[in-house]
Amino acid sequence: MKKPIVSQQTMQSLKQDIYAWAIELGFDHIGISDINLAEHEAYLLNWLDSGMQGEMDYMQKHGTKRSRPEKLLPGTIRIISVRMNYFPPDARDADEVLQQSQLAYISRYALGRDYHKVLRKRLQKLADRIQGQVGEFGYRAFVDSAPVMEKALANKAGLGWIGKHTNLLSEQVGSWFFLGELFTDLPLPTDQQASNHCGSCSACIDICPTQAIIAPYKLDARKCISYLTIEHKSSIPEQYRKAIGNRIYGCDDCQLVCPWNKFSNTSPLADFAKRHNLDSVELVDLFMWTEEQFLFYTEGSAMRRISYQQWLRNLAVALGNAATTDAILHALNMRKDDASELVREHVQWALAQHESD
Repeated sequence: MKKPIVSQQTMQSLKQDIYAWAIELGFDHIGISDINLAEHEAYLLNWLDSGMQGEMDYMQKHGTKRSRPEKLLPGTIRIISVRMNYFPPDARDADEVLQQSQLAYISRYALGRDYHKVLRKRLQKLADRIQGQVGEFGYRAFVDSAPVMEKALANKAGLGWIGKHTNLLSEQVGSWFFLGELFTDLPLPTDQQASNHCGSCSACIDICPTQAIIAPYKLDARKCISYLTIEHKSSIPEQYRKAIGNRIYGCDDCQLVCPWNKFSNTSPLADFAKRHNLDSVELVDLFMWTEEQFLFYTEGSAMRRISYQQWLRNLAVALGNAATTDAILHALNMRKDDASELVREHVQWALAQHESD
């Protein structure tokens, strides 16, 4: 990294400028931390040793780059963490969708534009503003795109605390927000780490459909519906299929029940508004999509993280959990001989659920 040129301005005043620029760029909150993640590294290594990452092999292959930012980007001494609210203002009530088994539930964060692109573009603009002030400096922007412990860094930067469900929580806005980071070699003043305010509450632990939160602040990803429907590429273990219900991409239950989310705000950005009415759509309609339709309707969306076969797999499970109708039986039978073994297996399971009703 190149040595930053900081002239005629203190780091403290630069920090205030950075805060103002970040708000102008649409970020809702910003904080700065150092790079010491020793405490979080110990937790991460123990979690990985227990195998709770499941098929997410990438969690382990980067070694300590995830918990030691200076190994990921040499020269890094500070992390600028940013937060951006994403809850779509026009989406149908989440609980209503979850209670109607024929409808598809998609995690609220995936209803709009892919957040990676939205935040990364604005982080680059923030870096450009800083460079315009101090000259060339070393930096790199990250948005859930590299081995970065973003929640730990955001906690150290004062953006919130890591809740019992392992998501970041803020007293001001709950948890419906995205995080991004700007690694830098600028010796900026740091912010105070946020304190924990979960108290004795166990709502997120109690509500989890698959009991994936096995203890406060400890998530077994192998049981988590978000993991099973997105990160898990192979067959979904049968013991979790009924609990998945109609959740076809992700799960928000632990956030929906969290009392801190009564303070949450919807996003004012058009980027995060719902697309193609996917907040309230029939499972059967989605299951009949061709691969071309899947690619068209998920273009520019975080849902591109999964393949068309995973999409059909997830929908087959949800259809197996739905109340029996002729339309559902017809849709499942249409795909019982699908070219994909993964799809066929889950369709057969879904049909068996209806036969047993």
